[in-house]
Amino acid sequence: MGRKVFTCGLEAALAMIGGKWKFLILWHLAHKPSRFGDLRRLIGGISEKMLIQELKEMVADQLVSRRDFKEVPPRVEYSLTRFGRSLAAASVPLCDWGAQHTKRIDNLREPSSSAAKAQKSTKRS
Repeated sequence: MGRKVFTCGLEAALAMIGGKWKFLILWHLAHKPSRFGDLRRLIGGISEKMLIQELKEMVADQLVSRRDFKEVPPRVEYSLTRFGRSLAAASVPLCDWGAQHTKRIDNLREPSSSAAKAQKSTKRS
């Protein structure tokens, strides 16, 4: 099986941050290096197992560096590499777009949104 050939740059970028967790990890590490526990608190809803897995993949993909301080108790810090910082910078416009449209998106996702009401009314007809 050969290497993946990407058809566009977006496909390549999404291969690096596929799923919601890697993107959120990237976003938080763009602000400052963090320890595992800090990331777990910052990223609501992620399990410890998933955070470990995503960080390992991001280290392997050279987006994140892992620094082990060789101390007792163990202290490990994660930070973005230059490659990771370039991806984080590219994500800023998407984050800005999401912030600008959060209210609208929340309304679309609510069960009582106008779309849901419209769907119910067409079922009654």
